[in-house]
Amino acid sequence: MSTVPQASRLQGVRYDIRGPVLRRARELEAAGHQILKLNLGNPAPFGLNAPDSVVNGMLANIGSAHGYSDARGVRPARVAVAEHYLARGLAVDPDDVFLGNGVSELIVMALQALLNPGDEVLIPSPDYPLWTGAVNLCGGRAVHYRCDEAAGWAPDLDHLAAQVTARTRAMVIINPNNPTGAVYSRQTVLGMLDVARRHGLLVLADEIYDQIIYEDAVHHTTAALAPDLLVLTLCGLSKTYRAAGFRSGWLVVSGPRADAAEYLEGLELLANMRLCPNVPAQFAIEAALAGDVTIAPLLAPGGRLREQRDHTWRRMNEIPGVDCVKPAGALYVFPRLDPEVHKIRDDQQFVIDLLEQQHLLLSHGTGFNLPSTDHFRLVFLAPVAVLDDAVSRLAAFLGAYRQ
Repeated sequence: MSTVPQASRLQGVRYDIRGPVLRRARELEAAGHQILKLNLGNPAPFGLNAPDSVVNGMLANIGSAHGYSDARGVRPARVAVAEHYLARGLAVDPDDVFLGNGVSELIVMALQALLNPGDEVLIPSPDYPLWTGAVNLCGGRAVHYRCDEAAGWAPDLDHLAAQVTARTRAMVIINPNNPTGAVYSRQTVLGMLDVARRHGLLVLADEIYDQIIYEDAVHHTTAALAPDLLVLTLCGLSKTYRAAGFRSGWLVVSGPRADAAEYLEGLELLANMRLCPNVPAQFAIEAALAGDVTIAPLLAPGGRLREQRDHTWRRMNEIPGVDCVKPAGALYVFPRLDPEVHKIRDDQQFVIDLLEQQHLLLSHGTGFNLPSTDHFRLVFLAPVAVLDDAVSRLAAFLGAYRQ
């Protein structure tokens, strides 16, 4: 019998947070089990929906959305994005904005236009694994720089600089960070930009959680701190505006263009090849950015996300052998299992066993390209009562679990 083999380019590509663990969860659901899913940062299943004004902005323009748009996206949305960044100290033109079917598509496009086989990209560890997977898919090599848990998961600048080689083409900055929830200080971002400056690297700034920050944390827009560097800033509606299913994202090009003209021509070529982003969802961008929509009430004391973060973080640290850095941003906790208490050799098997015994679905730390097997990620989007139940299940499981 003939077979259809997988393309060899996929051999080094992993996306474990939607891999074997999720497949096992689907099997258990098909067998009739109810699974508590705290593995993905998807607001809608937990009742956190897009604001009415954002939805209405899309619906009001549906009659104008039947045809293809400009390959970069509809102009009113690109104008709104440019004005959004002007308020953050970054002067860009609407023609510097590319809209996409979510940030994920734009990440792949940016890397496809950049990488030749063997080119290297610096990516944080732990990371949002799409970055590592996309680099490998595009023929490049992901080189991970360490983030220091003892320093609140801030990037280790010395380790970052030591990873640069003659093949390094770009640096990825994920701030606020997924999965750790770290929000980088101005000094840290400037230090990372200095490495990029010394070595002539393209900077890819993933800022999808830029408005989801807690207490006194401050997010510093990367591109605004480096007008002399070519920076691609990526953001969208999925998290702050709770519209993940709209798949509305943007990429903003800033900094000197002269030496990057060929690269930008390639980026535009790829934008043209996909014809255009989903047109109806593009109209939600103008409504989101040009209006008075804010997530601040959810993040303030007494706000839902703030309460859920605080409760989850406290409960995690009450479990024997578990400690957790308090996330300053984003939607996740990333606890550590003390290796002297919980001897986890295979953390993917750990979350599968948890899933099968407690019907609780989490994500394992090595799925985020962390080299050790002693971390996991939990999404705190669910109401406090649900999160309380989840942590209780985890505590009961850990009390008896052995590998």
